[in-house]
Amino acid sequence: MAEQEHRVSNTFPTKPRLKPTSDTRHTSPESKYWKSFKTQQIKGLVSSITSIDFAPNPPHLFAATHSASLSIYNPHHPDSPTEPISTISAFTDLAYSASFRSDGNLIAAGGESGLIQVFKTESRTPMRALRGHPRPVRLVQFPRSDKLHLFSGGDDSMVKFWDVSAETCLNDFVGHKDYVRSGSASPVDDNVFVTGSYDHTVRVWDVRSSNSRSSSSSAAMVVNHGKPVEDVVFLPSGGGLVATAGGNVVKIWDLVGGGNCVYSMESHNKTVTSLCVGRAAEEEEEEAACDRYRLFSVSLDGYFKVFDYSRLKITFSMRFLQPLLSVGFSPDCSTRVIGTSNGIIYMGKRLYRKGGREEKEREPPPRRPVLRPTYFRYFDRGQSEKPSEGDVLVSKPRKVKLAEHDKLLKKFRHKDAFVSSLSRKNKSPENVVAVIEELVARRKLIRCVKDLDSEELELLLVFLHKYTTKPRYAHLLIPFASRVVQMRAQDINATSSSLLLRNLKRSVREEIRVQESLLEIQGIVSPLLRMAGTGTGRS
Repeated sequence: MAEQEHRVSNTFPTKPRLKPTSDTRHTSPESKYWKSFKTQQIKGLVSSITSIDFAPNPPHLFAATHSASLSIYNPHHPDSPTEPISTISAFTDLAYSASFRSDGNLIAAGGESGLIQVFKTESRTPMRALRGHPRPVRLVQFPRSDKLHLFSGGDDSMVKFWDVSAETCLNDFVGHKDYVRSGSASPVDDNVFVTGSYDHTVRVWDVRSSNSRSSSSSAAMVVNHGKPVEDVVFLPSGGGLVATAGGNVVKIWDLVGGGNCVYSMESHNKTVTSLCVGRAAEEEEEEAACDRYRLFSVSLDGYFKVFDYSRLKITFSMRFLQPLLSVGFSPDCSTRVIGTSNGIIYMGKRLYRKGGREEKEREPPPRRPVLRPTYFRYFDRGQSEKPSEGDVLVSKPRKVKLAEHDKLLKKFRHKDAFVSSLSRKNKSPENVVAVIEELVARRKLIRCVKDLDSEELELLLVFLHKYTTKPRYAHLLIPFASRVVQMRAQDINATSSSLLLRNLKRSVREEIRVQESLLEIQGIVSPLLRMAGTGTGRS
């Protein structure tokens, strides 16, 4: 007892762990707006999502490049918004930088092989192939409203301006010293665009500086980001502001003011991989988030951040489990798409307000769950289960209708099978020959011939008389007829079958005479043919 009291006296009281309390701070209207996007996952893609781009015209399809494919989705599809409406697999290697034309009818993309391909959006028909980059092309983009040209950049540090209809390069812009991985077209002038490179610089190019096919190294403006530039995008401010991403830093530059850095944001912990501009369009009573443009950024740290560059403040942040590589926002402010490094696309669709209540976007009627081979119920289906669309129907093999002699052979009734094949009902000599060959293989033919009665023996002699001299069956029936005559000679002489035997001998004798005549003719013709062949060789 004393030891127990001593042990108890040495214990110390411990405080219970504090339970986490919910954050009751006021949530801003803009934070509520970005949280109203319902996120859906698009799985099953092969590899990383290298680029995402939205079509400028309704219904605002979006394209995603992954592996050697380009998939197009309709986020407003009533039944399957997460299933691609079309997939273009015309690339020989990795595909990069999908870009819709201003009218949405064409889509272009680069590839690891250096080839730029232009496709028709609806039919996936390849329209043009632009060749000029010897190395992978990571930047392909149409101007804002120009339907005839596009610009590109690649790992050869070259920037090219193309005439799409003629498949020719109009201008080569030389100036970058490393990979060109990003670019953006000016929102106010189709002749101006910017490109970012791994040489830490962002260059502004003007197509009008060189009207003919030439190499131009005179960029209109050059700014130094300080780190390899992963992405660059024009901000909707009259074409004067440009946002660049490199390392874990996002910078905003004033091009009209001489290329000064307006703001530098370091809110990410790892490399910022992609930038995008979108508009937060809420109901009219929500003045705090009405007609406000925002800058979206994603990074390898898994964070998606919304930056209000008018107030120079991050207004929303969201964490994902995978590293993020690309981001896109629809022009109608209804869909946000984020691509990851492991082939998953996170598509967020905005909820809407109706009658003062926040409701979810109208969802399609629930579909019947699809049985897959990995499910137990797939193998536990009954016979009344009806096939669904896409199932492979395995036709039930038809039951083979066996002939009478085949049934008897399966029961090992060899003599009955032999007699059945010789019956007058069976008019096919092939069946009789097949039965004879089967009995030979089973070593039962001699036994069957010995057990034949007089009527059955007569059927056999009729068959032999009719088909023994046929060239198709002679090799089998001639020795068989000789053996039958030897075995049943007494029975044949004692019955009326002797007449059949004489007919058989007459047929054999006639066949021998025909064969001897053929041999004589062959003996006459062979020397003549040999002499003709020798004469031809000498001449």
